[in-house]
Amino acid sequence: MTWLALTDHSDRRLSLRGLGHDKRATPILADVPGQSLTRGSIMFETEVAEDSKPQVLFGYTNPHPSHRSLVFQAIPGGGVAMVHVQGDKIAHAAIAHKNAGRAEVLRITYAWDITYNWGRLTMEQAGETTVTSVAVDNPLPLTLEDLRDLMLGRGSSDYAPDMIFAALSDQIEPIGVSPTLSPDTPVATPWGYRNVGTLKRGDTVYTANGDVVPVLQTATRTVPARGSFAPIRMRAPYFGLQDDIIISPEQHVVIDGPEVEYLFSCEKVLTPARNLVNGFAARTEPCNHLVKYTQLILPNHEPIIAGGAPLESMFIGRIRRDTHQLASSVMFGADRNDLPEHKATSYKVLKWYEAIHLAKRRAAA
Repeated sequence: MTWLALTDHSDRRLSLRGLGHDKRATPILADVPGQSLTRGSIMFETEVAEDSKPQVLFGYTNPHPSHRSLVFQAIPGGGVAMVHVQGDKIAHAAIAHKNAGRAEVLRITYAWDITYNWGRLTMEQAGETTVTSVAVDNPLPLTLEDLRDLMLGRGSSDYAPDMIFAALSDQIEPIGVSPTLSPDTPVATPWGYRNVGTLKRGDTVYTANGDVVPVLQTATRTVPARGSFAPIRMRAPYFGLQDDIIISPEQHVVIDGPEVEYLFSCEKVLTPARNLVNGFAARTEPCNHLVKYTQLILPNHEPIIAGGAPLESMFIGRIRRDTHQLASSVMFGADRNDLPEHKATSYKVLKWYEAIHLAKRRAAA
């Protein structure tokens, strides 16, 4: 797959050969009028609260020579609607955000395949495992002019302040759980530390409890280096690290110590890395347009030792029981019989305000 475009509030880029290390030797589309992208995905992240007013989040409108538009709009209750118009043809869908409250980061993915007359609009909340999808009947292709109007902001276009980023891929992007470790993250194994990107099914790793468990599967994905994918540098010697590591904001870090026992009445807790960013122990990592992540699938999503710090391995729940969900995920192509079933974590996952309170107590100690 190839990411063709990326836009945020500071930059807009589109390349028919792809961005970053996804760049190809030849263009995905010929740069001539009338060319269409008949299969692809538009992904964007935005903050949408329950009490948000109807507003256009992202889109374009071009009335000449015939009406063309693609608009994603926030709707009352925290949901998002999509309307795609080409002349007298219309494709539309809407998703309600049932758990909306304070502003949360939502990831919206619109995917289409004209050959199979298939379309899907998906909503995910950063840090959550729930995926909500609706079908898009009779999806329409996007012409090269459409792509440029949408991603480069040409003509009459909208890009709301609540938007975080938007990106365009030439493939059907996976939805649901995503890998969270830089491929060069050193992971403890019985044969010493090995980069996680070199591990494969059948290898073994140490858990944070000192047990040795087999790697059942690995997952790898390249994503825009923005929003909930923007990499974080965890710095040694904090968190028990021997070396700095680069991880996703959604990677769960295991934290223990007397403050944890006092505040939460348990030995260990989990928190997403994004809650630990404070400018010195953890900070955002400058990078280019794309970032590659990988992760390990273990029998019980045991915490692994990454660079000396305990980090949770990939949690996939009972996805093996849902053929459609499995086929839509980053584990597409894996034999369901080779996948485990994961129970909910035995550790408490801290809310953002709990992680901030814990960090303040540690800083004051």
